[in-house]
Amino acid sequence: MAIAREREAWITGIGLVSALGEGLDAHWTALNGDRDAWLKLDSTTYAPYQVHPAVPLDLAKQIPDRGDRRQMEGWQRLGTYAAGLALDNAGVKGADDILKRMHMIVAAGGGERDYAVDGQVLSGLAGANEPGKFLNERLMNDLRPTLFLAQLSNLLAGNISIVHGVVGSSRTFMGEEMAGVDAVRVALNRCHAGQGDIFLVGGAYSAERPDTILYFELGHMNWTKPWAPVWERPKDGGGTILGSVGAFLVIEAREHAEARGATPIARLSKVSSDRTRRKDGDAEHTLAVQWNEISPGLIPGATVVVSGATGVSEAVAIERDILDQRRVPTRATGSVIGHSVEATFPANVALAAMMVQRGEAVPPVGGSKDEAKMARKVKQAVVTSVGHWRGEGMALVEAI
Repeated sequence: MAIAREREAWITGIGLVSALGEGLDAHWTALNGDRDAWLKLDSTTYAPYQVHPAVPLDLAKQIPDRGDRRQMEGWQRLGTYAAGLALDNAGVKGADDILKRMHMIVAAGGGERDYAVDGQVLSGLAGANEPGKFLNERLMNDLRPTLFLAQLSNLLAGNISIVHGVVGSSRTFMGEEMAGVDAVRVALNRCHAGQGDIFLVGGAYSAERPDTILYFELGHMNWTKPWAPVWERPKDGGGTILGSVGAFLVIEAREHAEARGATPIARLSKVSSDRTRRKDGDAEHTLAVQWNEISPGLIPGATVVVSGATGVSEAVAIERDILDQRRVPTRATGSVIGHSVEATFPANVALAAMMVQRGEAVPPVGGSKDEAKMARKVKQAVVTSVGHWRGEGMALVEAI
């Protein structure tokens, strides 16, 4: 019996919004510019904590209905907007015959909280005669149907379906950085296996929220000192600066793309993921296995690593260990767009595709002294993800 050939998967559309701008051209310009172009930091709103805020958007361009915009919170607007950019970029916006067959995989955490209800509950608990009964009554009566203390994670996918008409199958993955890795991995595997011709995959994260900053502070993971590139932060205790990002990719079987005359941006060749307990050597071993799976096809001198490094000391040490052994030039985008948790991996795949399409790597990100300069001709990019707590992933993006 003949074994079916694995189908080639192309990235044919990208939608990216971050502190650096909207779309790949804006990101390319910023990353190749001076400090004023790539360092967009809000150090006052949540002081002593810092965030990389998303660039202001004319939301009506991608979410034309005012009622739709009103019922979304920030993270949903970011994601729905970026999804629209990706569909536009792929040339399928409004193409109902394609959108009804397009599968969607979204990476999302818990949505935004209702701070007013949080405040009322906490204030009332202090004087309640029966705190347990009071809490149950408030949770049953005060929360909107779309909240389980925070908005339902699959609301983003639902809004993308409503606004943009993507009505094939839909899945939402939760689980911090690994949700983003696995969203892209599953889309690629399904494309390779012929379980769909075209996929919309990505995620969104709003860093401009006190609750998300609190989560990281409880883990002692926030960076509160003057800005520094992520590689340099462990020298002074380590820490991450969160960033608001919306990132979506259109991943498409080559035959399907060619049949409709689509222009590819890059080829997505492989994505792998794992989650170790991070006992001594665990994560390093996992990353070495993942690297060995893709390294036979790497082109010496034409490969760049696009890293999701967080700045958290342990995670940075794990990643630096394997990258220093391989001696491949690296660009850690978290230095300038911040750490966007579930959206980090899709965003970095997008930036990797941008580099291989243009055939050039951006300069060392944020002027980092730990990122080697290189002959800027790039044909391949390895995207790495070492989560701030647990989870390791890797992807290979190649020029066509």
